[in-house]
Amino acid sequence: MKRNFVNHLLHPTIAARIILRKWLGISISTWTINFIFQRILRQNGDIAFQVHFTSKVLGTGQIKLGRNVWKSFALSGGCYVQSGNGVIIGDDTIFGPGVKIISANHDSNNHMTWKIGPPIKIGSRCWIGANAVILPGVQLGDDCIVGAGAVVTKNFTHHTILVGIPAGPLDRRPR
Repeated sequence: MKRNFVNHLLHPTIAARIILRKWLGISISTWTINFIFQRILRQNGDIAFQVHFTSKVLGTGQIKLGRNVWKSFALSGGCYVQSGNGVIIGDDTIFGPGVKIISANHDSNNHMTWKIGPPIKIGSRCWIGANAVILPGVQLGDDCIVGAGAVVTKNFTHHTILVGIPAGPLDRRPR
């Protein structure tokens, strides 16, 4: 068993994949597909960080990502992020596929413009479940969990588990 493992490490392509996965944080195949769609086909081409090829990000200058958040953008497909008023996401926050983060509503008098408002702020070490929706102006504290399919319409403090439509606290996590 040990010899087989050593042979795998000595094989150039396997060793390269292991090194690249550690360096990139995602598999080389996912990175390559995302790269082709984003940098060659120009889908989300104006975004500085890698975005999954099935996701859409609007309002590029308004997004601030903490450490390691880009990995969720690269891995989670079917997401939609509209950052007209800004989106700030803290360190080590992760999110699942299909998450929608919408920072601005349309102006009711002119549907071509967004209403000015506060940015969405998501704390550090949060977990946003699949198909969750975070609406304009929401602020989530550190270590929050948003359950799959929840629609977050208001602010919540740190260590809160949110579920439902509209999202409400299920429980407070121990510190």
